This record gives sequence, C-alpha cells and structure tokens, in this order.
Amino acid sequence: MRSRQSIPEIFATFLQFEEDCFSTWMWDASLRRSIQNSLLKIPQTDNDENFWAIYWHRSWLKTPNSLAVGHLSAYLQESCYWAAKRTVPQFASVQCNLSDCFQMAIAEVPKILKACDPNQQASLKSYSSTAFGNIIRDALRQKQEIDFCSDWGLLLKISRKRLQESLQNAGLSPEIIAHYLLAWTCFENGYILSKSSKNRKLQRPDQETWELIAQNYNQLRLTQLNLSEPECSAQTLEKWLQICVKQVRTYLYPTVSSLNLPQPGQGERELQDDLPSGTDESLLASLIAEEEAISKKNQQTEIKNFLIAALAKLDLQSQQLLSLYYRQGLTQQQIAKQLEIQQYQVSRRLSKVRESLLLAITKWSQEKLHISPTSNVVKHISTVLEEWLQDYFRNLDNKAN
Repeated sequence: MRSRQSIPEIFATFLQFEEDCFSTWMWDASLRRSIQNSLLKIPQTDNDENFWAIYWHRSWLKTPNSLAVGHLSAYLQESCYWAAKRTVPQFASVQCNLSDCFQMAIAEVPKILKACDPNQQASLKSYSSTAFGNIIRDALRQKQEIDFCSDWGLLLKISRKRLQESLQNAGLSPEIIAHYLLAWTCFENGYILSKSSKNRKLQRPDQETWELIAQNYNQLRLTQLNLSEPECSAQTLEKWLQICVKQVRTYLYPTVSSLNLPQPGQGERELQDDLPSGTDESLLASLIAEEEAISKKNQQTEIKNFLIAALAKLDLQSQQLLSLYYRQGLTQQQIAKQLEIQQYQVSRRLSKVRESLLLAITKWSQEKLHISPTSNVVKHISTVLEEWLQDYFRNLDNKAN
C-alpha cells in the first residue's frame, strides 16, 4: 500500500475508508509541515524510515502531547489496517466492520508507544502489528461473549471492579454506585443459593429468588450503606440491575460513531463539518514554532546536565586546572607558577581536558540527537563547549556571591 510513499507521506498521511474498504491516503497539513521542517534540519536521514520512527518515538517520550504522536499514528496506519484485515475474518459470528476495528485499534497507539522500546524490539512497525492484532482480537472476543450472554449471565460473569468501572464511566454518583454494587452482590449470592442457578441458560431469576435477593439487600444495607431509609423491593432491585447490565455493555463495547452522521436537527450537516479545517497556516506555524521551542529547550537542558556530569567525572587535577583557568581567570603562565610546572605543560593539560569533553559531548550528540560528527559539526560543538565552560564557571562565582 505504501511501498512508493516518501518519508513525509509515511509520517503525515492517514488512511481513509469508503464502504468499509481502503479508499485513499489523506494528508494532515500540520504533520506535513512538521516533517518537512525536520527533514531540513536533519537532511542526511531523509530516506531512513526506521530512523524517523525512533526519532519521533523519543520525542513522544519526552513530550507526550506533542505532534510526535500524530506522526507515529500516521506511520502505523498500514500496520493497523493489515492487522484488522487479518483478524476480523476470524470472528465471523461477530457483527463488526473492518473500519470499526481499525479505529478501535489505532486509538491505542499511545499505549503501544509506551510499551514498545524500538531500541530493543525488532522495529516499532513489527511490534505494533502484533499489538494491533491482540487489541482487535481481545475486543472481538469480548464482544462475542457479551453478544451471547443473557443479561443475568453477564451480571454473574462480570467482576465487581469491572462493574464499578462501568458505572463510574456512566457518570453515576458514588452513592448510587454503592446501592447498585450492593444490589449486584445480593443478586450474585441469591442466584447461586437458589434453584435458579441450575438453569444453564441463565434466564431471569424466579420470584422466589428475587425475594431472597431483596431480603439479603435489606439486611446488608443497614451495615454496608449505613442508611435509615425504607426497605427496597424486589422490583426496584431488578430495575437497578438492568441499569447495571446496560452500562456494562456500553462500557465493554461502546458504539463507534461516524463523523459522517448527520447532526440532530441540522439536516444534511455532518459532525465533521464542525471540525477545524487544519489549513490555518498561521496557527500551524505557531504550533510548530511552539513545539520546536520546547524541543530546543529540552535539548539544551539535557546537554547542560550531561556536561555537568562529565565535569564531575574528571580527575581532581583536571577539575582544579579548569577552575583556575575559567573560574579564577588566571593565565597559563600564572597557573604554571601556582602549580610549579612549565607553561607548556599547562597548555597541554588544558587541551587534553577540552578534547576529552569535546569527545564526550560529540559522542553523546551522535547517540542521543543523531547528529553526524562531520568536521564542521565538531568545530561548532567545540566553540559551543568553550562558551559553555566560560558561562558555567562564571555562574559558579555569581551563585557564591
């Protein structure tokens, strides 16, 4: 599907369905602008798909709410599509569209990014392909179980934790949830103790069982709910439990809504008509500039922390030499006199210490920032390192004062 796409297309286009089949690829303007700007900064890797996958994954780890997650979601579109294509036919008894399963799985991209380490796994794409398949498979199994469960069988199958999550997801108050959970507990205990438990079809409990459930609830409510209210009837408890069933089904398998559905009371107008067009260049430029500023600030902090750590690893003699030269501002002749050595020895030692720091920061930049150590790059890093050493030791004096 994407064999002939360029790097900007792979990281900035999204799959579009038509009648539950692949139709075309759609550009996202902000992601397109972002990847093109990035290619200008790091042109030597413009055709390295795996490099950009790792690059955006690391960016996402540092700033989860950045454009990085959009780039990676675009990148994983094809993997998600083929995972859905392979998995859906395995569940022929479940009524679920390919596009619905695709949307269900692609929404889990942040979880996949969190679980995957591209440096350890074969690749982000291969890892996600397996993960997408598992996500879709689990969801379809869950839907299959729900579809074949009766209301009462579902209540017996569900755990207390999952029921509570379902009720919380519905926005019910803690007081109402406490009532419903106690009703469910009494239903479970009463059903198991009654002759209704022998009914393999798990249909609605008989009247005798309902009376047992109500009796159990009215006894426990005084201690577990600490309420002094009228007793609850079997009819009320059944109503509450039916509400529980409805919320569990909604929570475990929510309805997938389409952006193409007409809005109520607005004729042919669709939900997607109210979405931002994504073509506001000034807004895009602002967003990209903001992301780049954050990224640059984070990089500067990382470099500063690395250099401080590198200084701390130097031997005491080297640290003393740097302090005399940068902090106290002594000349090489003055340092030689104080240390009782020759001036050329001071010059040689200073050069050696600078070279060790330059080698360390160059290697770090190559591994962490993927900056190739060309002669011009090393020359620039050397200049920046010298300025940083001067500022760092000068700030030490300012802090001391």
